[in-house]
Amino acid sequence: MVPDLLQTPTLPTATDVDAAASLLGPVIAPTPLQRAHRLSALTGLDVWLKREDLTPVRSYKARGAYTVLAGLSEEQRARGVTCASAGNHAQGVAFACARAGVHATIFLPRTTPRQKRDRVAALGGEQVEVVIAGEAYDDAAVAAADFAAASGATAIPAFDHPGIIAGQGTVVAEVLAQAGELGWQPDALVLPVGGAGLIAGSLTVLAERLPGVQVVAAEPSGATSLAAALEAGGPVELDHVDPFVDGAAVRRVGELTYAAVAAARDAVKLSTASVPEGLICVEMLDLYQVDGIIAEPAGALAATALRLPEVVDTLPAGGHVVVVVSGGNNDVSRYADIVERALIHEGLKHYFLVEFPQEPGALRRFLDEVLGPDDDITLFEYTKRNNRETGPALVGIEMQDPNDLGPLLERMACSRLRVEKVAPDSPLFGFVS
Repeated sequence: MVPDLLQTPTLPTATDVDAAASLLGPVIAPTPLQRAHRLSALTGLDVWLKREDLTPVRSYKARGAYTVLAGLSEEQRARGVTCASAGNHAQGVAFACARAGVHATIFLPRTTPRQKRDRVAALGGEQVEVVIAGEAYDDAAVAAADFAAASGATAIPAFDHPGIIAGQGTVVAEVLAQAGELGWQPDALVLPVGGAGLIAGSLTVLAERLPGVQVVAAEPSGATSLAAALEAGGPVELDHVDPFVDGAAVRRVGELTYAAVAAARDAVKLSTASVPEGLICVEMLDLYQVDGIIAEPAGALAATALRLPEVVDTLPAGGHVVVVVSGGNNDVSRYADIVERALIHEGLKHYFLVEFPQEPGALRRFLDEVLGPDDDITLFEYTKRNNRETGPALVGIEMQDPNDLGPLLERMACSRLRVEKVAPDSPLFGFVS
């Protein structure tokens, strides 16, 4: 029986992680540790992937959820549990409840794709009731809190809980065991960070069993909540969060998760990495097309950090580096957006506002004299007004080489056209990308 972490708001220990691992053994098989040949060649490091995308819920989230459920008293089990989520946490709770025989009422916002709703229901079976509440996650969270207060159900948080931390820590406990069987120990680990449950549990293990190891905490550039907390000396709320990396787009890390990180940081070499969302898209496509791995944005977050020179330069040359692929619940409908973001990040796609003179042959001259031989128009929206001498057009151009942009801009400057490049931070950019 796992210690009653649910009622003990203290930091878990490596012993608690071991207890969680014993509980999880019959429920979730260890995920593979696989050598990443592409990333090894790219970085000059010996890179290994911890494939948490291959759990039954395609993320590590069931580990913490099941650990918490195992610590419930009989009375708490009888009252059931609840949570709010639009992603992997809901699936983890549903899976855990089905295995533990505990009823769950899971609140999802209306924006949750039907595929995810169906997946939560399928994983939970008769033990789970799915309730659609509100337009966004915050609405669902309020509904779940109200339900817990009214019914006595136990709320299962996504990360800020000692049982969640202990359960997520089993990921790195497995890494150490698997690497030991291969005859080596990690010189560095790269971990994705959202609310910091995974890194809190991981550092709890590493501080005791592999002190001095290098740990890179990878955060999306639009949600660097752990870096902000470490700088401020405690959790702080970010003014703005980019929701694209939805599994890690957290405005504020947890109080307990931060405390666990702070307690262990002096025993390891901890650094943070801000990972651009566009670069995450580039890595997601390489994982899919080269490695055959379907990763969601948060799942590719840690691997993407190895594309940053400022990260790779700090790692030991040729060292054993373990990267956690934290999730594979990516909706196929998102791939068009992912490809678009990747092209923009690589400088291969650009948007322009072009004012064409309202005269015959204007578009033909643009194609012949301005556009390069390898440039492709991917968007052309033109508004013609008969009472004006010029007409505006929004033009999207895809290139084969980012170095082609300079000559294109020169040809535009030499033309009779008035051209304005749409900057990625322009409000207009959001309508086309």
